Amino acid sequence: MNDDQAERSSGYEVARRALEQARAEAQAAGKQVGRGRSGPIRSGSTGGRDRKRRRWSGAGPDSRDPQTLGSLTGAVAQARGWSSKINEGTVFGSWAAVVGADIAAHAEPTSLTDGVLHVRAESTAWATQLRYMQSQILASIAAAVGHGVVKSLRITGPAAPSWRKGPLHVSGRGPRDTYG
Repeated sequence: MNDDQAERSSGYEVARRALEQARAEAQAAGKQVGRGRSGPIRSGSTGGRDRKRRRWSGAGPDSRDPQTLGSLTGAVAQARGWSSKINEGTVFGSWAAVVGADIAAHAEPTSLTDGVLHVRAESTAWATQLRYMQSQILASIAAAVGHGVVKSLRITGPAAPSWRKGPLHVSGRGPRDTYG
């Protein structure tokens, strides 16, 4: 045997003796220590197969698996309370795709508050027609954006012109009261 082999065997022997001594001290202290495939097994252990300490993901989904950008941004928006503004932007941004180009050309959403979508039509005729189609519009919005985002519609026609000009005015109809 040469000097390198003697040093290796002596190093190995020293390590083996230290391990046996540690086992003997552990047994004296009341812990049972044995040898397993993945190292020492303590009594009461699951044989090195502890589910919490598993190092691989396996076939099923796991929290350590790569996540899509959409799911991560959705989680951040939910945590920060931005969901209502994102839902509003989604409804307004996809309005033409949700209701169709014909309706989108004659009506536009103005605000979304507490699940009520306010829609302004360009004429009273379109406002009346949209009121008849209200359930269909709500169904298409729910299919595109999600259920519960828009609960009801408030459809209005164009705003009537104001006859009030300037800071001073006369109560009643004013100069038009002589017509009838």
